Amino acid sequence: MLFLAIFLGGGLGSLARFGVSQFSSPSFPIGTLLANALACVVMAVAIYTFSSKIESSSFLRAFIIIGFCGGFSTFSTFSFETFELIRNGNTMVAILNIVVNVAFCLIIFYFFRNSLLPAK
Repeated sequence: MLFLAIFLGGGLGSLARFGVSQFSSPSFPIGTLLANALACVVMAVAIYTFSSKIESSSFLRAFIIIGFCGGFSTFSTFSFETFELIRNGNTMVAILNIVVNVAFCLIIFYFFRNSLLPAK
């Protein structure tokens, strides 16, 4: 059943990724940034909100975290778009793309970790 959960979640995540990719532009790959950031939001909420309620081998956890988020976010597209920016002479935009993607996604996890879990 876990394979089915991952398969279904990955398919839906890939479709969501395709929809968000329509927002990309040649000057800055905003669609990839949106997909990666939204996948981080979904994953952070799933991990931090449901961590005590969803067991690690559950269908829902595999569907959301491994399947949907895995299909929705995409490191390969991020890497290719960054490479193309460098290849086309847009090195500063490529560096900005790297910094914004990584920093924004880390901030998302930091925010959800600190706002959804009780203080120790």
